[in-house]
Amino acid sequence: MPLVTLTTDFGRQDPFVGIVKGVILGICPSATLVDLTHDLPPQDVRATALALEASVPFFPPGTVHLAVVDPGVGGPRRPLGLAAERQLFVGPDNGLFSFLYDRPGWRAVTLSEPAYRLPEVSRTFHARDLFAPAAAHLALGVDLERFGEPVVDPVRLPWPRPAREGDELAGEVVYVDRFGNLLTNLREADLAPLLGQGAVEVEIAGRTIQGLSAFYGERAPGEPGALIGSAGRLEIFVLRGDAARALGAGPGASVRIRTVRKP
Repeated sequence: MPLVTLTTDFGRQDPFVGIVKGVILGICPSATLVDLTHDLPPQDVRATALALEASVPFFPPGTVHLAVVDPGVGGPRRPLGLAAERQLFVGPDNGLFSFLYDRPGWRAVTLSEPAYRLPEVSRTFHARDLFAPAAAHLALGVDLERFGEPVVDPVRLPWPRPAREGDELAGEVVYVDRFGNLLTNLREADLAPLLGQGAVEVEIAGRTIQGLSAFYGERAPGEPGALIGSAGRLEIFVLRGDAARALGAGPGASVRIRTVRKP
């Protein structure tokens, strides 16, 4: 049974999500549709890329992922079809799929073949007219190469890289989730050399957090903590609170982690 996920910033107030589902099911009635999220911050491409990065590994081979957060809808940006990690993706070529481009074997095409879009394509609802039909036809088993010409230069998001500075690792907050947790660009693999040297401390917004927690409940309510979250990133939290609000920090805030020097 074909599996199609949907990731958008459309929200639930308007009928946009339902319309997209109707188009998919009209072409591929046997599809199972999974809503990853429709409540992403409007037009936030980076947040969308992070949501996909965290979700895609948990879906089986052959899954089709439709992702539409599209500030450039109707403009010159390309509609993209992509195969990577034994899964398929459709969405605007605006960086949504940047997390895939450092992995081997990906291939991409423009969604230009008229047979795999609706007869009339509006300038403001490409999710309905371009991406939903493409996702449905991919779910039916149409080869990716039939959708259009190859793309070898997809748009990549400018992504902050961690920097090693002596016995410190410098990074930054890249996303605030709905609980106010601060997700950083520091991954568990980045931290491994420091963690192997013993105790660490994390500095953010003028506060120093001693050590990493194994789980949220290791900290007292209202106390900032740091841990490796489910997405494999260093995460700053406040138990039963909102770390972004409590620390006055958001995307772009500096984060430093260092080994604790022994006296």
